[in-house]
Amino acid sequence: MSWIREGELNLLEKISANILKAGPMPKHVAFIMDGNRRFAQKKNMQRQEGHMQGFDKLAETLRWCKHLNIREVTVYAFSIENFKRSKDEVDGLMELARQKFEKLLDERENLEKHGVCIRVLGDLNMLPLDLQQLIAKAVLSTKAHNKCFLNVCFAYTSRYEITNAVREMAWGVERGLIKASDVSEPLLSECLYSNQSPNPDLLIRTSGEVRLSDFLLWQTSHSCLVFQSVLWPEYSFWNLCEAILQYQLNHASIQKARELHREQEALQQLEADRACAAEHLQSHGNGKPADGQRRREALLQYIARREERVRDFLDALKRKRDSYFADLGSADVSA
Repeated sequence: MSWIREGELNLLEKISANILKAGPMPKHVAFIMDGNRRFAQKKNMQRQEGHMQGFDKLAETLRWCKHLNIREVTVYAFSIENFKRSKDEVDGLMELARQKFEKLLDERENLEKHGVCIRVLGDLNMLPLDLQQLIAKAVLSTKAHNKCFLNVCFAYTSRYEITNAVREMAWGVERGLIKASDVSEPLLSECLYSNQSPNPDLLIRTSGEVRLSDFLLWQTSHSCLVFQSVLWPEYSFWNLCEAILQYQLNHASIQKARELHREQEALQQLEADRACAAEHLQSHGNGKPADGQRRREALLQYIARREERVRDFLDALKRKRDSYFADLGSADVSA
């Protein structure tokens, strides 16, 4: 099955899509694609076949998203916790991933035609080397595409992602790129695997489970969460429409919460900058209290220096991550 499934919506689907698009639409939707194993059990088939049908459903769902003008999709493909499953199942999932990323490389022209950028979020070092190399080649081959984005969370959990972001900031402090006082919520967000994406507007979990299972915990704090009972391989266009309608019904309150959070973040940053600027004035002053003009100048100078440090750090972090993918992608997969 192709990553990109061609085809138009039928007449009823088109009418419904147009009605939905008259309201606020999510630009970024995340999916916890749950229920593949239960689907296989329900249909008396092998677990691997259930996972195969789950991938086929992803391709179909991406087609629906394209027609609904949803430009970005993030999927929970393989949790770090999944390594605890039986060896046969894990090996089967690794082999399925190999097949699908090889297929992606075969479909580069089609992906370029649709402008699809594939990103893989997670710790690839946990995967077999040949799969790491395939993933890197796939990511690099679609890196320049910018019409729509598919983020595949593989060897991923949110707690691991947040922990890694903290490690990245500690690396920046150790290298002298940033100061410990530069650490903030916005900076941590920039250090996440998902730093190139806006936070999801809508998160959908199938199969009836009502938990996030360590998926995008940081990014979905102000997202609409929809839990649906349908098993992932049985997901339909109408299930997606139902979830989008739930988002639209809650859109105003979600936007209000996001705006409030942005204001709080900005206020916290300003307070931190004032404290650091005041400390700098005190340590470099002549013992006399600074007047208002001098405090304002010191604050502006401190903010400019902090922003420059943060930019340099994020540039260095990007170079480090790009180098990792470039080195993997240039290696011989068959080696």
